[in-house]
Amino acid sequence: MSAGNSSAHSEMLFERAKKVSPGGVHSPVRSFKGLDRAPVFFKSAQGAYLTSVEDKKYVDYCQSFGPLILGHLDPEIKEKVHAMVDTAWTFGAAEIYSLELAEWITSRIPFVEKLRFVSSGTEAVMSALRVARAATGRKKILKFEGCYHGHTDSLLVKAGSGLAGVAASSSAGVNDETAFQTLTLPLDNEQMLGEIFHREGKNIAAVILEPLPANYGLLVQRKEFLQQVASIAKQHGALLIFDEVISGFRVALGGMAEVLDIKPDLVTYGKIIGGGFPVGCYGGREDLMNLVAPLGPVYQAGTLSGNPIGMVAGLETLKKMERLSGWKVLNHRTENFAKKLNENFQKKNNGLIVDQYASLFWIRKNNSDSKPLRSVESISPEQGSLFKNLFIKCLDAGVYLAPNAYEVGFVSMAHTDEILNDTINIITKASEI
Repeated sequence: MSAGNSSAHSEMLFERAKKVSPGGVHSPVRSFKGLDRAPVFFKSAQGAYLTSVEDKKYVDYCQSFGPLILGHLDPEIKEKVHAMVDTAWTFGAAEIYSLELAEWITSRIPFVEKLRFVSSGTEAVMSALRVARAATGRKKILKFEGCYHGHTDSLLVKAGSGLAGVAASSSAGVNDETAFQTLTLPLDNEQMLGEIFHREGKNIAAVILEPLPANYGLLVQRKEFLQQVASIAKQHGALLIFDEVISGFRVALGGMAEVLDIKPDLVTYGKIIGGGFPVGCYGGREDLMNLVAPLGPVYQAGTLSGNPIGMVAGLETLKKMERLSGWKVLNHRTENFAKKLNENFQKKNNGLIVDQYASLFWIRKNNSDSKPLRSVESISPEQGSLFKNLFIKCLDAGVYLAPNAYEVGFVSMAHTDEILNDTINIITKASEI
C-alpha cells in the first residue's frame, strides 16, 4: 500500500472501515471516540515504534494494550515464531508447545497447580466463574466498580474504560436475570464489603477483582483492603479470583499475587503469556481445576486453545524476561520516567500528575489533596477534556498514547532511556495550558 498524502489517508481508510465494521473498528477503544478525529491507521511496527500508513513513526505506549512487554517484533521471539509457522499453525490435538508453557508457569507460580489455555482474557474469566459456581453450588458473583473482566454477560455491570468512553456503564443485550446475579461494590470500602457479605455471603460463589485495577485509570489498592477481600471471601466460603490479565507477568513474574503475598483460589492471565498473539489462561488449585472437562462436569473447550504459535511466543517472552531480570529493569525505568514527568508537571503547574506502578503509568488530573486515587468516584470530571487536549498534541508530535482518558500506558523493554527522555520532553510541551 502506498503511503498516500498526509493524514487524509487514515481518514479515508476510516470511512471505508465504517462501511464494513461497527464504528470502523474491531474493538471500541480503537475508534478514537470523543477525540474529534479519525484514528491513525498503522501498517507496521518495530521495537517501541508504530508506523502509520502515512509513513509517520510514533513512539508506542499502548503496546497493543499491554501484551508486548518486549516491544514489537522482538528479534528472538520473531525467530521462534517464524520457526513455528514453518512447523505447524494449529493442531486441534494434544501437542508439546502448550505443555511446555504450562509447565513453565506452574513451576514458577506455586498456587497455579493446574491451568487451562484459552484464546482471550474474556474466555479465561468466563471459565473461571463457571468453575467457581460449580465448586460452591452458588450463583452470585461479587465484582468491583472500575474493574474490567472482559465482555462476558455477567460482568458487564458497571464495567471499565472501554465502556467509559462510550458513556455507558453496562451493555445492552444483557438480560436482567444475568445482571441480577452480579453484585457490584466500590473499591477501597471495607464497610460496604462487610455489609454485602453479611447480607449475601451464603449466595456468593466468588469474588473477582483486578488486584491492580488498570482499566479505569490506575487505581492502586491498599494491601490491607485486598487482604480484607481475601479474608472475608474465605470466611464465607466464596472463592477469590484474581484477574491478572493485565498485571500478570507485567508487574512481576508472579504478578500482583506475588507482590501482595495473597494466594487466590483461581487466577486469569492473558496478554503477555501470548507474546502478542491471542492467548488467555485460567488456573489455580488442583481440586478446582479438576472440575473442568474431561475430568469433571464443567464444560469448556476451544478450537484454537493452546495455539502453538501463541504458546511459543509466550514462552520465549517469559523466558527472556526472566533471563534479563526484565521486571526489575522495567520497573526502575518506568519509575524514573514518571518521576521526571511529575517534576516537569509541577514546574509547569499544569494540574497534571502521573500515577505509576511497575511498568504501567497513567496521566491524569491531579486532585486538590494529592491523595492516591483508589476508586472511580475519585477521578476528576475534567479527566476527559484534559486528556483529549494532551493526546492530540502528543499524537501530532509522534507519541501514541492509548486513545482513551482512562486507559493506562505501558513501557516495554524496547523503550530505551533515550526514547523515554524524548517522550518526557514531548509530553511536557503538550501539557502546557
